[in-house]
Amino acid sequence: MARIHLDQIRHSYLASPSAEDDWALKRLDLEWRDGGAYALLGPSGCGKTTLLNIISGLLQPTEGRVVFDGTDMTEVPPEARNIAQVFQFPVIYDTMTVYDNLAFPLRNRGMEERGVDARVREIADMLDLTETLGNRAAGLTADGKQKISLGRGLVRSDVNVIMFDEPLTVIDPHLKWVLRSKLKELHQRIARTMIYVTHDQTEALTFADRVVVMHEGQVVQSGTPVELFEKPQHTFVGHFIGSPGMNVLPCMIDSGKCYFAGAEIKTSNTVSAGSKDTAYEIGIRPEFVKLSRKGIAVEIVKVADAGRYRIVEAQRDGHTIRLLAKEDAEVPGRGTAHVSFDPGHTQIYANGWLA
Repeated sequence: MARIHLDQIRHSYLASPSAEDDWALKRLDLEWRDGGAYALLGPSGCGKTTLLNIISGLLQPTEGRVVFDGTDMTEVPPEARNIAQVFQFPVIYDTMTVYDNLAFPLRNRGMEERGVDARVREIADMLDLTETLGNRAAGLTADGKQKISLGRGLVRSDVNVIMFDEPLTVIDPHLKWVLRSKLKELHQRIARTMIYVTHDQTEALTFADRVVVMHEGQVVQSGTPVELFEKPQHTFVGHFIGSPGMNVLPCMIDSGKCYFAGAEIKTSNTVSAGSKDTAYEIGIRPEFVKLSRKGIAVEIVKVADAGRYRIVEAQRDGHTIRLLAKEDAEVPGRGTAHVSFDPGHTQIYANGWLA
């Protein structure tokens, strides 16, 4: 296992980067403790896989260092980093049996056969592969092959870190939930450093103790699932995490007070004086917007039933405001209504960042 420090990392695929947009990874500094469960979360093209490949040694960063337990590993080749990596699409040997696929990493390192057998059967049982151990991998479905790939990443007990690069993309939705639960269970059992790359917030938030949210090559926030939900440091985090995401509405700052649609809005943070060069916004999650008798007048345009609650979509001055109403709450149909914001969960953002 390893404590990983990404020390002032920057990377560009261009030979001579000059502009900010030339960098696939903007400068970042992250430290992950030994034995933690982490996720890299963000949309396609945000730099997640680039960062993962730098950690594994498949890429050398343009700037900065990769440090494992205080040792600089930046120029150490992948095979010497003692890392297991599970890719988006299955990487297995079709001509081998399921058993031999799982055993291969152990046999390749000279483990005696009794230990190989015990470890293979333990991982096979965890991934529900026991009944197929004697089958050739070529005959399995896509999700069956990916379970083998997961097992090959998990079977070694001597790795510094196990990295998963969107490993559940080809898995059906129900099995995704099962495998996420099993990965979490495995981590709690063996406490090995794990890094999980995904664009799916549910996968990230249910697996990881800490989530790193990336946007356009930049780390915009690193924190626990609760921190990301309750106090997004950037409007992108608020919008990307949550279903529906955070309401982001333009506001005006005047004499230290915040205004939206002509009404003063009480917020959990304050700005002493507004700047003409700064774009101010308020962010509030739909969970903390309420229908009320008084407040901001809005036009309700849509009500969607989501089972235990309804998603109410309203508009004011061309801006959409979403709120969640309990299934037994009285919700007016299309037409004028009023909404209020919970001050403790309403925050001011300046140029996208928490003010």
